[in-house]
Amino acid sequence: MQVYLNGEILEKEKALISPFERSFLFGDGVYEVIRYYPNKFFRADLHLERLQNSLNSVGIKYSNLDEIIPTFNKLMMLNNLIKEVSIGYVQISRGEHFPRRHFFDDEIKPTVFMYVEKSPAKFEEMQNGIKVGLEEDIRWMHCNIKATALLSNILTRNRAIRKGLNEIIWHRNGIITEGTQTNIFIVKNEEVITPPLSNFILPGVTRKIVLELCNQIGIKNSERNLNVNELDTADEIFITSTTAEITPVVEISGTKIKNLEPGRISRILQKEFSKLY
Repeated sequence: MQVYLNGEILEKEKALISPFERSFLFGDGVYEVIRYYPNKFFRADLHLERLQNSLNSVGIKYSNLDEIIPTFNKLMMLNNLIKEVSIGYVQISRGEHFPRRHFFDDEIKPTVFMYVEKSPAKFEEMQNGIKVGLEEDIRWMHCNIKATALLSNILTRNRAIRKGLNEIIWHRNGIITEGTQTNIFIVKNEEVITPPLSNFILPGVTRKIVLELCNQIGIKNSERNLNVNELDTADEIFITSTTAEITPVVEISGTKIKNLEPGRISRILQKEFSKLY
């Protein structure tokens, strides 16, 4: 498998970093995942814009974002993935700094890592819907930054899988935020509703596209705070992400949504989304 590290394309076994690399020691970096549908990376402009915002938010200086998609394309060819639904992963960390200190020099050279892998669409989940749970959101106060420090997400996601769930939806004092890897929407009385962007919510690219689609095809939509109690009375619930696309939720914390059947609005949005790639 060929990967990219700091200007070189090489076998993954030879892609080595220093033990004093700050992403290794502190999770001091940001990342982005971009979906590839043959033959293009989907809405790369929005992903790179979000990546730049993450870099700015944590003060990592990197000015070569225009090289990311050409590098991904080269990796796709080298790894024989041109005809496969895949993802491209890019991580930009603050870089190597010795000795280990909580502060950092402004002149550290960032570490840039990229790879691609086959990642088929989850058609069964998108068709049949998924089961999710609810938990209190105890993460830090800047969840809008796509940072590599994902320990809370990992532990929560692991609990979900062990319980036979596909995802956990977080809330803060009863107000819905997002999932461990996803944004959340409900449908009530033909209106699509999602929590507004804030420092507690990652500005999802698919989330943005869904709202655009609603406006284009005339589905009423709004961004407002959602109370956990509203999930019990929703006509439909669905989650969105780069890899989940638009996936209906059919059960949440043991409560069945629409007799375990994905709803009409979810199906319409899935169909419209599929036209984009």
